[in-house]
Amino acid sequence: MAIRFQKSLRRYSPSKGLLLFLLPLPVLIAAILSLGKGDLSALAANTVSYGLYLAGALVARQGFYNAAEYERRKIAWVPKFPLKTLGGLIIAAATALTASLGAGYSAPLGVCFGLGALLGYYLVYGFDPRAEKKALDAYGIDTTEQVLTALHRAERMISAIEETSRRIRNQELNTRLNRIAGLGRQILNVIEEHPRDLRRARKFLNVYLEGAQQVTEGYARTHPRTQSQDLEDNFRRVLVSIENVFQEQQQKLLEQDVQDLDVQIEVLATQLKREGVI
Repeated sequence: MAIRFQKSLRRYSPSKGLLLFLLPLPVLIAAILSLGKGDLSALAANTVSYGLYLAGALVARQGFYNAAEYERRKIAWVPKFPLKTLGGLIIAAATALTASLGAGYSAPLGVCFGLGALLGYYLVYGFDPRAEKKALDAYGIDTTEQVLTALHRAERMISAIEETSRRIRNQELNTRLNRIAGLGRQILNVIEEHPRDLRRARKFLNVYLEGAQQVTEGYARTHPRTQSQDLEDNFRRVLVSIENVFQEQQQKLLEQDVQDLDVQIEVLATQLKREGVI
């Protein structure tokens, strides 16, 4: 199953790339010593080099995050900006500058040092991914853009449900909303793993997630003013229905049993309309 939201061994590690901040420390020390000696040219060269090292490390760390997001998704475009590669190039330039201006090597030899640093960076971290992870429908047509748009919209709705649930001061209802959000993310994993029937996936996401988002936001907006027990009971019934159907549909999607998905989607849509949710 695509690990879109769950933790995995391929997730981004905050410690990745910390070595890039530690390696140029000798350059910083050299800059301090140059200041003590009054060697302004060496001070300027080492200061600029150290600044480039830090800039390269920061750019590379964002590139590592983008690459980790790409790796853990089943369907994905390549990163829009090749920050991982750019970070390596900046570090290579800093190395060449340090060797030629800071350490006094010739310009060609400084370039060789820079290329060596770039090679070492590539061997340790690699560059940005270049192959897109595309989605094809049952007829072999590229639907990557449509699938990603639907999944990103669904992700935003799940985040909205979680954000709104924090305004509801009821532990039971919060627990149900958290379970619905968790099930929603699991369903997105399944859809991403098997994106061929985009029409059914869109209908599923629009009815379930949009209905859950609307009813949650409506309850959070209305209940503090009315404190109505009937409203709370109505909200609870809707959440129970959504949670139960989420569980059923998740299992059917896992089994790729889509024969009666449309029927059940229509049943839930009718119930949500009857309850005044959509």
